[in-house]
Amino acid sequence: MVGEDITSSALELPPKKARGATEYSEVELKEIATRIISATWKGGLPQWSWGEGVYLLAQIRYHQLNKEEIPGELISWYQRQTDFTLGHINNVAPGAGAVHLDKAGLFDAGTMNQALINWLSATNSATRDANGTVEHWPGSIWADTCYMLGTYYLNYAVVNKDVKFLEIIEDQLIAHHLALQNPETHLMAHGSHRGETIWNYWGRGNAWMALSGVEFLDAAEVLAYESEGISKIKSSLDKQLTALCELLPEYGIWDVLVDGQIENKGVLETSATAGIGAAMVRVARHLPEKKDLFLKTGKKAAAAALTYVADSGVLERTSAGTVLQLIPFGYSVIRSDRMQLWGQGLALNAITSLQHEQINHLGV
Repeated sequence: MVGEDITSSALELPPKKARGATEYSEVELKEIATRIISATWKGGLPQWSWGEGVYLLAQIRYHQLNKEEIPGELISWYQRQTDFTLGHINNVAPGAGAVHLDKAGLFDAGTMNQALINWLSATNSATRDANGTVEHWPGSIWADTCYMLGTYYLNYAVVNKDVKFLEIIEDQLIAHHLALQNPETHLMAHGSHRGETIWNYWGRGNAWMALSGVEFLDAAEVLAYESEGISKIKSSLDKQLTALCELLPEYGIWDVLVDGQIENKGVLETSATAGIGAAMVRVARHLPEKKDLFLKTGKKAAAAALTYVADSGVLERTSAGTVLQLIPFGYSVIRSDRMQLWGQGLALNAITSLQHEQINHLGV
């Protein structure tokens, strides 16, 4: 179109040479995870919000998989939270990690759960569209909501064996798929505004949708839950991830907009790559007919993303906190100069997905 701004694309550095998944030993994955964790706590987790929520759940999952004690600094962080800063769907995200600490007897999440559930149930909390889809902002549906709300309710459902919270997210996933998944490309748009979907296929938005879908399938399996909605969610995930497989560059990192849009072509984004890669590895067992494809592509992407974990432990080339953009160029803001909590969390997701595959391969 006339007026396209290709300056970001033209000035991008070439991608780093990526390493393959098999090139990372168990010891090295743990060493990278240690660097990520150390850098994150050094940088700080300043508030009860979505970046903290994404990161904390990822770190807790890492320790659970590796059969390690949850560090005291993480437990203390939750114990210091007396104000849950309600008022937006993003403020629900830290609850996902808290329910695991509660189950382990490390943190009493009763007050927090009551506050979050009361807010989410209130008529004046997060707005809904005419179909009941939770809006990220009034009048706007975002992919982000499915992860920030979904991981809390899904983890709460599993820990408390309460299927009604799983049913809520089942309905939300299906509604978001209807609003955001392009029927031709099968990719997920970042969001819609006033009923009109804006077809920018933001990488991290696709990661949020894929990870929340996998989280739902895992929770349904644990709770032995069956419904017609499961097949709908599997079908949407299958189509989305298959389309993403076809768009992954040879060097293993998706652009910030995954479809090669000209203004952002070559503008690499690692947090999306880490998240999508992890989702592919995790979903493979739920979609056995595509298992080989999703494992191969997911492991390639997860391993490539880890190439961008600096010696400092910070995942570089992570896009900043990103609101819904009206034009593609708005997604070109990438940060390598400062830590982004969501990038740190998604990098840990990539590590645990590769670790889990190593464990399965060894039959441990």
